[in-house]
This record gives sequence, structure tokens and C-alpha cells, in this order.
Amino acid sequence: MRIVGGRLRGRALAAPKSQAIRPTADRLREALFNILVHAYGDAVSGARVLDLFDGTGALGIEALSRGAADATFVDTDPAPAQRNVDAIVIEATVDRRAALRFLANTKARYDLVFADPPYSSAPSLGAALTQLLPAVLSKNARIVTESDKRAPLDLGFPLEFERDYGDTRIRIHRV
Repeated sequence: MRIVGGRLRGRALAAPKSQAIRPTADRLREALFNILVHAYGDAVSGARVLDLFDGTGALGIEALSRGAADATFVDTDPAPAQRNVDAIVIEATVDRRAALRFLANTKARYDLVFADPPYSSAPSLGAALTQLLPAVLSKNARIVTESDKRAPLDLGFPLEFERDYGDTRIRIHRV
């Protein structure tokens, strides 16, 4: 697994050998960031990024590589993301909390949010994320979700983009 674009392109990202974390594949990340950069007037450059259910931190690190101003990584197990942040020597905030608890207790605002929960829990998180996300979003924020296409993460925000890549569904919402 590698960073696929930006100033850190080609740098390796470590992924645990366990099946508990399902990192976003390089090709999918490349396609997603090409969409964010080219179809949305570069929604990444200068953005404040929130990577929920971050796993290895690949999405947030990719955003930093492509010019995001800063990133906050949130997961109940922050070790994989912290290892990658430390190995690449980037400044970022890694928070050890459940995503919903973090959202309920932060005052920060974000321009780009990645939500890639475990596929098994994605269908049950839509209502809570829809309720909690508006308090942390900037005026023109976008929310990118990744889930299983057979059990998608449904948010109550206007859908701007949706595409399936194999069994994975990517959606981009705007507030």
C-alpha cells in the first residue's frame, strides 16, 4: 500500500496483517482523489480534513500529500494510523475515540470528511452521523463515505456522486 499522489507519492503505508482493518485500495484512493480534485474544484488543497474510522489513515494521509492544510484521524484503535503518521513524518492529530463520541465532543470545523466504518456496522451508523456531522462541517464541506454496496452507509445529506468499485461503494455528499 502506497501514497498514490501529491508530494508524498510513492511512500509506503503500513497495514496490519489482521483482517480487522480493511485499508482503502491504492487504485480506489487514486480514483477518489482524482474526482475530488478535478470534479470539485480541488476540494482537497487547503482543506481541514477529518478521517473517521481511519484504520491505517490512508485517506487522510493521501489528502495531506495532496495539499490539505491539516488532518485529524479518529479511531478506537489509533495505532495503525499513528504508525503511518510517524513513519512519514507529517504533523497530524490522531485521536483515540469512537467516531460518534468524537463528533459529539469536538468544536473543530472540517472542510472534507472521510467516513469509512467497518462494513458490518455502516448501515447502523447513518442516522447518528447525519445528526452529528453538521456541527463539525464548514459551509461548503463535503463528506466522502466508503461502504459495502450491499449494505451502504446512508447519510441524510444531498448526494453529489456515487460509484461502485467492485463491492465497494463511494459516495460524496454536500451539506
